[in-house]
Amino acid sequence: MHDPGYGVFERVFAGPELAPVSAALEAHVATRSRAGARHVLALPEVRALAEDARLLRLAQAFVGAARPFRATLFDKSPASNWLVVWHQDRALPMQGRVDAAGWGPWSAKAGVHYAHAPASALASVVALRVSLDDSTDTNGPLRVLPDTHALGVLDQAAIDELARTVSPVACTIRAGGIVAMRPLVLHASSKSSSDVPRRVVHLEYAATTHFGPGLDLAIG
Repeated sequence: MHDPGYGVFERVFAGPELAPVSAALEAHVATRSRAGARHVLALPEVRALAEDARLLRLAQAFVGAARPFRATLFDKSPASNWLVVWHQDRALPMQGRVDAAGWGPWSAKAGVHYAHAPASALASVVALRVSLDDSTDTNGPLRVLPDTHALGVLDQAAIDELARTVSPVACTIRAGGIVAMRPLVLHASSKSSSDVPRRVVHLEYAATTHFGPGLDLAIG
């Protein structure tokens, strides 16, 4: 079956099912900014969402049996509005830093090591983006360039060329829906021109957490 590098799945959750997640994220102020919050998998409500059987089945359809390893809240609104240019998600959180072929450059943020991973590792990862609000044409939806994940890790010149030649798809979806995305599919989002907020819980799953000696995903 053809895999374009993404998928849009409507009505996975009913509104009331996501109310506890929304409330927990609103109350979580320790690492929250106007644009959202990182490392929210530790919140019980987010952990329960990530381990919901419906999401595990979706992740399995892309990468096989998988477990969640990271969760991020994106909160685009009139008060926090930003543009994301075309890019690939290449950095993975790691338990420690090691010198390994194909891994790097390395960085550190909030005490967590990150490495740009090779395409072979990123092929075992998928993100499931749970929409807490409607994502519309006007509030800065995720846009993707289908099939570009199959091209591997791309340099900026190749990204710029694909952005000019491949027709983008806007992943609009109602609250409670899921957008699945492989990390190497080229994606972007425009600024919102609407007063309607767009909150997304970005859950990342991996088929394995071990990629070689010293190369272990950080969970959280």
